[in-house]
Amino acid sequence: MIRAALLCLILLLPGRIAAAACAGTDLWPGLPEADRAAIEEAVGALAYPRGNFWRATRGEEVVHLVGTYHFDDPRHDAIAERLAPVIDGAATVLVEAGPEEQERLKSEMTRSPGRLFLVSGPTLPEQLEKADWQALSAAMQARGIPAFMASKMRPWYVSMMLGIPPCAMPEMAEGMRGLDARIVEHAAARQIPVRALEPYDTVFGLFDAMAPEAQLDMILTTLAMGDQAEDYSATLTEAYFNEDVRVTWELGRRAAYELPGKTPESVDADMAEMEEALMFRRNRAWIPVIEAAAAEGPAFVAFGALHLSGRDGVLALLEREGFTLERLPF
Repeated sequence: MIRAALLCLILLLPGRIAAAACAGTDLWPGLPEADRAAIEEAVGALAYPRGNFWRATRGEEVVHLVGTYHFDDPRHDAIAERLAPVIDGAATVLVEAGPEEQERLKSEMTRSPGRLFLVSGPTLPEQLEKADWQALSAAMQARGIPAFMASKMRPWYVSMMLGIPPCAMPEMAEGMRGLDARIVEHAAARQIPVRALEPYDTVFGLFDAMAPEAQLDMILTTLAMGDQAEDYSATLTEAYFNEDVRVTWELGRRAAYELPGKTPESVDADMAEMEEALMFRRNRAWIPVIEAAAAEGPAFVAFGALHLSGRDGVLALLEREGFTLERLPF
């Protein structure tokens, strides 16, 4: 459950992140038919469950929306080429974090280590059982993060690192060049204004608002699924390029049902909380920003693909504001 949420939100969709380095197997084809049918039924019941590229219109206002994948993949090149004429016709490009926000984020992490690290109170070895800490330190060292550093990381940050397979860490260090980055580069080359959908420190606030116990549970849940990290990643990537990313959320839900100490009821409650805190709340805050951009001329909006669907997904929210939605070829 947490793995699905974190991986999708990092995308939020690492998968065959660096195809040459990661060798995970897409889990979807091998699922029992009954499991696939249950997942497809759950996905099909959602608002706008499939599709990565959409047009929203309201009178003269036009907004193109694309769900993105933050890590590099050679398939992005052809997609970016197909999107280029639409970007060229936009008055504004909106992304989760533009170049200015990314620079502010880097500066903030340098100036305020407390954003990512525990600067007071008990360290992770003091908060976790001995066996759990040993498993965590080994998993972090596999990702090039020494135990002494991991011991002082904030639990949510540790969980995000665990959500990335060790094979993908080199790309993280070099800087991700997913579809978002290609869109920003194209817009900048043509001097099309690029704006952010939210302040640079939004995600910090979302995680900081989580109870300490919930953050520790994120670590334990992600650790419990760690032996399939590359497989979950490959599954997420293929789902993205199949324009069916929401199946990964439901796959994570069903996997979490089987974890020790979990029940379907507790997993469902946890996932609803995660969805509200990390997706829906952000989506609702983005709508006025999108509307303001649309009022100035055609807008092109790019964000993690998981934000598109669901009760308070961006598409459903725009529909409530009077926009007509049309799925476009991706």
